[in-house]
Amino acid sequence: MRLDPRASAAGVRLVSHELLTSTNAEALALARAGEQGPLWVTAGRQSAGRGRRGRAWVSQTGNLFASLLVTDPPPAEHWPEYSFVAALAAHDAVAELAPGLRPQLAIKWPNDLLLAAKKFGGLLVEGEESAGNREGLVAIGVGVNCVTHPTTTDYPATNLAIAGADVSAEALFLALSVKMLGRLAQWNNGEHFSTIRTDWLARAAGLGGAVRVRLSDRELVGRFETLDDAGRLVLALADGGRQTIAAGDLVALEDTSRARHDPPGGEC
Repeated sequence: MRLDPRASAAGVRLVSHELLTSTNAEALALARAGEQGPLWVTAGRQSAGRGRRGRAWVSQTGNLFASLLVTDPPPAEHWPEYSFVAALAAHDAVAELAPGLRPQLAIKWPNDLLLAAKKFGGLLVEGEESAGNREGLVAIGVGVNCVTHPTTTDYPATNLAIAGADVSAEALFLALSVKMLGRLAQWNNGEHFSTIRTDWLARAAGLGGAVRVRLSDRELVGRFETLDDAGRLVLALADGGRQTIAAGDLVALEDTSRARHDPPGGEC
């Protein structure tokens, strides 16, 4: 793995491993031991990769497993916004390396990357508000199926190679390292989340259509109206009301195959 020279020049560092239990777990452990960010941690394979809500993330060789450690994050209320920042950065990187796939790319709330309506990547943000003498630390995990994908998943999965894109994990990480830098600068520790939100919505799967959202205790059906100013999904219900959802799984889309093209100048 290699960092883009622009990322290195900005003070970003990299440690690469052939095998880790989890890049997020390693990044957080390094921070607790005094390591400084921004630091990327990558692995050729994970033995205990994690997704949201403690789900296992199948970590097969040839795919991308990377986490960015941030040791000077903004206040914790802004940490969920890292998922939107990272999703845009990953989308940017894939669109640059495989421009022919751009019309098929989308982002599914809250943190999945879709290709032709199938999941090929995901984000996991984990943080600690107090760790040693630090006010907080955050690990931003990025997983992308470059050459293989699991076949038994709740949501249909795919990979870049099956779609005809010859994008290695190494090439994708090189691009991601600078795209993430650009999106983090745009976000500016939450000050400009409104611009991140606008760019994210331009790539959103299911926006304006009927969706089903699974919560911890129930499911809701409605129209995906927008994101609010904090990144929460706004669901328009059949009775005319609206439900704002901070956390859940968007498990069904009316039409995830419709193309969402990036606005001019929208890519960082």
